[in-house]
Amino acid sequence: MEIRRCKWVNLKNPRYIKYHDKEWGIPHYDDHYMFEFLVLESFQAGLSWECVLNKREAFQKAFDSFDYQKISRYDQKKIEELCSNREIIRNRLKIEATINNAKIFIKIQKEFGSFSNYIWKFTDNKVVKNMDDHFKTTSELSDKISKDLKERGMKFVGSTIIYSYLQAIGIINDHELECDFYHQKKNK
Repeated sequence: MEIRRCKWVNLKNPRYIKYHDKEWGIPHYDDHYMFEFLVLESFQAGLSWECVLNKREAFQKAFDSFDYQKISRYDQKKIEELCSNREIIRNRLKIEATINNAKIFIKIQKEFGSFSNYIWKFTDNKVVKNMDDHFKTTSELSDKISKDLKERGMKFVGSTIIYSYLQAIGIINDHELECDFYHQKKNK
């Protein structure tokens, strides 16, 4: 029997299929994973998710496996190295935002015990399921979280980026109603 997936999945790209089937929309609670996707989503701004996903391994290598402690200490030399790395998206503002966001991520962890505690508190630890097939790019929830993160000093965390982020970490389950993964209940 053929698996039914969301229409946006490029069935010719194995990375995209794996991401859709094994990660997207599945609740995640690990801070390291959450930081990785905060970085990747911020680099997606103005680009396609597929472009970023295809560069995920290069980003992992370039950004020390998304170790936010290390990233928070990146200096000008490291910024220049990243800006010249042809394997990743070389946007200086996004690179500098990643370093800034790592510092704030750590502050949030200290305040709430973990970033996971912080982000999941916005929904009382519940997954928000999209009950219709209307394509959304923002919501009241993403507006609220975006505003809070900006007030804390994060960059590249607009409501659209945060909405995508919430989908990626499974706080929002936006699988299409006819997608076989809409009714999944797995946690990573």
